[in-house]
Amino acid sequence: MIKAVRGKEPIIGEDCFIAENATIVGEVSMGKQCSVWFNAVLRGDVHFIKMGDKVNVQDGAVIHCTYLKSPTTIGNNVSIGHNALVHGCTIHDNVLVGMGSIIMDDCIVESNSIIAAGAVLTKGTHVPSGSIFAGMPAKKIKDISPELSSGEINRIAEAYTMYSGWFKDSE
Repeated sequence: MIKAVRGKEPIIGEDCFIAENATIVGEVSMGKQCSVWFNAVLRGDVHFIKMGDKVNVQDGAVIHCTYLKSPTTIGNNVSIGHNALVHGCTIHDNVLVGMGSIIMDDCIVESNSIIAAGAVLTKGTHVPSGSIFAGMPAKKIKDISPELSSGEINRIAEAYTMYSGWFKDSE
C-alpha cells in the first residue's frame, strides 16, 4: 500500500522494488535502487522519512518518527534487517542494521557501522563511524575491520539489489 497522508505522498526513486504488501505512507522519499520487502512499514505520517540510494528495508521492518520532533534519515547503501525498528534517528552511509534490532529517537549511527542483531540503541545513542554495537542496551563491542565492512555491509546491500531484480523481472 502506498498512500498519501495529510497531503504528502511517498516519492519512490528509479529502479526500486516495493513488495505488494509493504506499507509506505506520507512523507517518505527514497533514492534509486531501494527495496522495501514483505510486510515492511514506512510511516511518514508524523514526520518525514528520507532514504538515500540502495537502501533495503527487509521483511517486517518498521521505520517511523516522532511527531514534530524526530524525523528518520537514512543514507546510501544501508540494510535494515528483518523485523528491525528504526525510529526517529539518523543512519549514515554503509550501515548494516541487524535483524530484530531497535534504534530509538535521536540516535546517530555514523557510516561504516554495524548494529548487531537484537541490539537496542536507547534514545540519543551515538555510534561512531567504523563501530560494531551489540547488546541491550547496545554498547560498542569493537571496531569494524575492512574485511567485515566489505564482507557484510556491502555484500548484503549488493545481494538485496540482486534479489529485488528477481522480483522486478517477474512483474
